[in-house]
Amino acid sequence: MLERWKARAQDIRRDVTALYLARRDPRVPRYARLLAIAIVGYALSPIDLIPDFIPVLGYLDDLIIVPLGLLLLVRMIPPQVLDEYRMRAEQSDYVVAKNKTAAVLIVALWCCGIAVAWFAVRRHLWRGLSTSAKEAGGDLVVGLSRISFGDTHLRSAA
Repeated sequence: MLERWKARAQDIRRDVTALYLARRDPRVPRYARLLAIAIVGYALSPIDLIPDFIPVLGYLDDLIIVPLGLLLLVRMIPPQVLDEYRMRAEQSDYVVAKNKTAAVLIVALWCCGIAVAWFAVRRHLWRGLSTSAKEAGGDLVVGLSRISFGDTHLRSAA
């Protein structure tokens, strides 16, 4: 059973290399090329979408996203083209290195996600605080600003 897993891992490595080599071939459909760039970039990125130190989920993305993406790509690319690039991948000593561009993209996605979450939580908390202050009929002090709900202008607390 261990030998079968090793063989499958070697096939995945070969397919990643073949897809990397085929990404600019005009016989490959454009949508398949875009997906190939995304999947190969993710597979070779030194940074994962879900970091590996998160128990279970960290490794599930590597075990599910990459193989499913490769399976989908293998079905999108014409068989004769894929066979040609698989042979090239097996015959060459070409090693696809870690992709720094993909790492930057993953970091940007994380930053965007954190920013969206921050603004959503902040907006939700602000709405909750301002509603409770209105109901109480008092003032709400946030940071250096004082907001009075009796009159509708903003005054500095200092």
